[in-house]
Amino acid sequence: MRYSPADVPDQTGKSVIITGGNGGTGYETAKVLALKGAEVLIAARDGVKGARAVAEIRRARPDAQVRFETLDLSSQADVARFAEARLAEGRRIDVLINNAGIMALPGRQTSVDGHELQLATNFLGHFTLTARLLPLLRGGRTVQLSSIRHRPGRIHLDDLNLERCYSAWKAYDQSKLAMLMFALELDRRSHAHGWGITSVAAHPGYARTGLIGAGPLGSRPVAQLVFRTIYRPFIEPLISHSAADGVLPILMAATTADVPPGGYYGPTTGAELKGPAGPVGMKPHARDETVAAALWEAAERLTGVRFG
Repeated sequence: MRYSPADVPDQTGKSVIITGGNGGTGYETAKVLALKGAEVLIAARDGVKGARAVAEIRRARPDAQVRFETLDLSSQADVARFAEARLAEGRRIDVLINNAGIMALPGRQTSVDGHELQLATNFLGHFTLTARLLPLLRGGRTVQLSSIRHRPGRIHLDDLNLERCYSAWKAYDQSKLAMLMFALELDRRSHAHGWGITSVAAHPGYARTGLIGAGPLGSRPVAQLVFRTIYRPFIEPLISHSAADGVLPILMAATTADVPPGGYYGPTTGAELKGPAGPVGMKPHARDETVAAALWEAAERLTGVRFG
């Protein structure tokens, strides 16, 4: 039977944080969870979009427990500020969905901390956020957002910031492979150290959001014109599904009662671009425990943050 939002169990009493929840798959995920009764905190950079997302969810359910807080994942200082505020509140976190991301920036950019921007936003920010929130996550669940692009990805341990050889897709692929490996390594370390965290990963397939238009195409007028007039109306619908369908693997990973630790969820047909949500496979290099441990140590070194 095809999984749908109706299959998401009642979330009353659950506390959820979702990064990048003010648009795209993040917004759709936040909306379903809030409508199911969860207390949802949307964390993202754009306060205007955040306020709009909260208002739209409350129009669908006036008593929805949803709020917005600013968070710039590319800034280690801002991640620390956000996490300290949550620790001061002392509210247990049942589910942390590390959803926010940027895609395939045409030119190499760096964060305020000097890290390649996709690595900083997609992976390092979420690594730090999870580590800093660890006291509130014990007994809870984390969902790391990966991508089908983990398949060609490689972890460049000798040049994580791609200072020597940057390309848009190499950076994105590395960041999404890093998120998948992070999910698996967090599961292993949680078991080893007794953190009590259920760590899983998911990907939305090819969901129709603003990610592609804002990322790979950048501000190139000709590419944007072709995208809007040919690709988006005629080609994209054949190989993609809506953002609402793209969130189903994320919801499955976040709410299924018997989800296996280290599980990975995505669309199960169409080369995982679209289709019914369910458990999916991953490339063997994503399971390389030696590289995962080295990546973890590199992330600690780059962020100055340690778990536990």
